[in-house]
Order: sequence, then structure tokens, then C-alpha cells
Amino acid sequence: MINLSMDKRQLCDIQGRLFELALKKGYDCPLFIEAFMNSQAAAALDDVYDRLQWAGEEYILEELNDEVGGLKKVGTTYSTEVMYWAGYTYRYWHYYTNQFSREIYKIADAEMMNECWLGFHTLDVEMAIDDLKEIYRQKQGESNLV
Repeated sequence: MINLSMDKRQLCDIQGRLFELALKKGYDCPLFIEAFMNSQAAAALDDVYDRLQWAGEEYILEELNDEVGGLKKVGTTYSTEVMYWAGYTYRYWHYYTNQFSREIYKIADAEMMNECWLGFHTLDVEMAIDDLKEIYRQKQGESNLV
């Protein structure tokens, strides 16, 4: 297990709270997650240092909303637990593998995170990430057979 600094752990928590806040604000969860993971806001959090990293979840949500020209309200919702876990896990994933948010989302999209939460949320976060990557690899192998 990697030993994350306090700053990186705080950023994982901020991103988890950001995802929870999106749910509380009534945004469509899968569309929010897709928009965020492919956004400049996520890229800023992926950077070694960016002012947005310490702006807090409310400000990051406003920045994202502006960036995408308005997040979609109503639609599919996930539980608070799924949203926090997905946000936290995505940020941890970046620190664990050095992959960017956009790349991570291609491996584990919002639907996969929601489907896997029940079985994975009690795992060590690195084990959950490794398992999500393995599911992706297996799906890629199956699609090559078709």
C-alpha cells in the first residue's frame, strides 16, 4: 500500500465530498461523474499543484458547472455512499497509478463504479482499484473475441 501524504488524502476526501455535493444539488450522477472525470477541473486536480486543489468542493462544483455550460439536473441518482466512494477512489487511483482522470474514467465509468460499490467499498482502496482494472482487462479480452 502506498503511503499518501496528508495533502493527497485531503484531496481524496475533497473529491469524495464533491461527488456527494453533486448528488445533494440534484445533478444526474452518471452524467456528473462523466463530465467531471473528463473536465479541466479534474485535470487541475491531477496536476502536481493547482489552485483549484484547495478551493473546496463547492467552488470546484461551480467551476465544473461553468466549464460544461450547466450540469444536468434530475435523472439517475446513486446513493451518498456510492458517490463519496467513487470520488475518493478515483482521486486515490490517480495517486496510486499516476493515470489521469480521463484515462481512469475509460477503465471504470460511473456505471461500473455504481455496480461494483457493494462488493468493493469494504476492500482496501488499492485492491478495489486493481480489481476494477482487472475487470476492464477481462472485458477488453472478451471484446477482442467478438
